[in-house]
Amino acid sequence: MAADLTNILKSELSNTIEQLLSKKATIKDIVAFDKSSGSIEQSVLVETKLEFKNITSSWNFIIPTTAGVKFEYLMLGGMGDLKESLDDETSDAIKEIISNVCGSMATSINAQDFEDLGKVKTEVSSVSIADLDKIKTFDNIYKINLDLEGEGLDLYISFDDIIKPYIGSISGVVSVAQEHPKTQSATATLNTGTNIQNSELSSLLDEHSITNLKLLFDIKLKLSVRLGTKVLLLKDILRWDVGEIIELEQMVNEPLDILVNGVKVGEGEAVVVEGKFGLKVKYIGDMKTKFKKIGMA
Repeated sequence: MAADLTNILKSELSNTIEQLLSKKATIKDIVAFDKSSGSIEQSVLVETKLEFKNITSSWNFIIPTTAGVKFEYLMLGGMGDLKESLDDETSDAIKEIISNVCGSMATSINAQDFEDLGKVKTEVSSVSIADLDKIKTFDNIYKINLDLEGEGLDLYISFDDIIKPYIGSISGVVSVAQEHPKTQSATATLNTGTNIQNSELSSLLDEHSITNLKLLFDIKLKLSVRLGTKVLLLKDILRWDVGEIIELEQMVNEPLDILVNGVKVGEGEAVVVEGKFGLKVKYIGDMKTKFKKIGMA
């Protein structure tokens, strides 16, 4: 499946703002901006580049005066008076925020290991104070509705055309999954196998039984990941002390066991997802599945 970076953008933008400003930040929506009917205040313009495996994309973050002076004020701990206009200090504060956003996005994108995009490098190209005439030269401008602990602030972002298929939830451009023929064939086989299994299950259960089975779907099960195991003698365990190093039988390049309520259901490998440990699923049951990712707190 082709990558969609929309959720990563929303998540890292809101998380970074929240961490740097110590205020709860939520992205309510990202909608297309009509330059002919709307206006944007004088803004801090942060021009960035994202270099993927096969493409380089330009993203312009546009932070209007109202949001910009608020961000700087909160980054300074809410000390002093709130400014009425932008200056170099405000630009520096916004640059720090956007640099952190881009860095966090790169970490999350690289952790997802998108086949069609590959790894990404980000760079802040320039920071300036821009007026409406400059901003109107950009294509594909979208308004970001940010809620900062009950206060609504408008931010803007523009993308070049090359990245639009990868932000389909924002741009409306539907991308075609860039799968290799072998992958497509494997997916079709997996779907067919799943349908057969569902048919067999239905033949074993009557309609009443299936309805009752659905009642169990909300039961909570404990998911855990087993790093490795080792059989030890009790006398050896009794000799343990703080700082003891225990060598496991698992090799560092071997997959990790996925356990549900202590029962092994698959195998995976450790990844980092938004600053937390995560798990990339490689096998479920006895079937090899397309890599999925599940976050682990």
